[in-house]
Amino acid sequence: MPSLKDLRNRIASVKATQKITKAMQMVAAAKLRRAQMAAEAARPYAERMDAVLANIAAGVSGSAPLLLTGTGKQDTHLLVVCTAERGLCGAFNSSIARLARDKANALIAEGKTVKIICVGKKGYDVLRRLFDKNIIELIELRSVKQIGFANAEPIGKNIIARFEAGEFDVCTLFYSKFKSVISQVPSTLQLIPAEIPAAGGRNGSDSTYEYEPGQDEILETLLPRNISVQVFRALLENGASEQGARMSAMDSATRNAGEMIKKQTQKYNRSRQAMITKELIEIISGAEAL
Repeated sequence: MPSLKDLRNRIASVKATQKITKAMQMVAAAKLRRAQMAAEAARPYAERMDAVLANIAAGVSGSAPLLLTGTGKQDTHLLVVCTAERGLCGAFNSSIARLARDKANALIAEGKTVKIICVGKKGYDVLRRLFDKNIIELIELRSVKQIGFANAEPIGKNIIARFEAGEFDVCTLFYSKFKSVISQVPSTLQLIPAEIPAAGGRNGSDSTYEYEPGQDEILETLLPRNISVQVFRALLENGASEQGARMSAMDSATRNAGEMIKKQTQKYNRSRQAMITKELIEIISGAEAL
């Protein structure tokens, strides 16, 4: 049975931990608002980009850019896994890594070649245990305080450069879509060949626009930019999801610490009361013996 000093030290340690988790919860709550606004502000632009590309792609005649059609093969897959640089955010990182792991295992079972680019150290730490030889690059954003398009554009250009060099045929992006503080959905998005949604609200190919310059020239500019935009959107969604997951995790940890303090305090009081009672009995027994 632990002594009173051990119990006091344990209670003091849990209280110190509780202060840390409470502070981290408040910091995450303060950052969540800004991250959520940034993620929600990026969604209309990315969705409008998809709509424009869908309209242009519907009227393309002849050969289309490879970023739109792909190489025609599906032998080599590139998985771009976006996670956080820090932990203590519940299952946020592990859920994205698990989704990427399942996809990689399924592709390998089909005889495909899998290559992985990790954006964020936590995803790299999880995936390297099983796919160390498949990871071709780690991109860290630890020093970036606020994600901007300038951080996503080099990643997009890196993907395009590898595609033009013939390193892969299909590229898939993994990230977590923010829904609420308690709900973050691990998601995938195929970047190459581009998944262009059907042009909604249009009856066939008659409802088209005339573009200047030509559609092929516009696609050659928009498709590379669309990859950077989608990566940027994924990073913003991840930023909001990370803060929401950390806020929930730290709130749970704070409440658990409170319950532990309560139990340890009760145990301490019972031990102290038992010790006092024992000492009183010894004193009374000694007095009666005299």
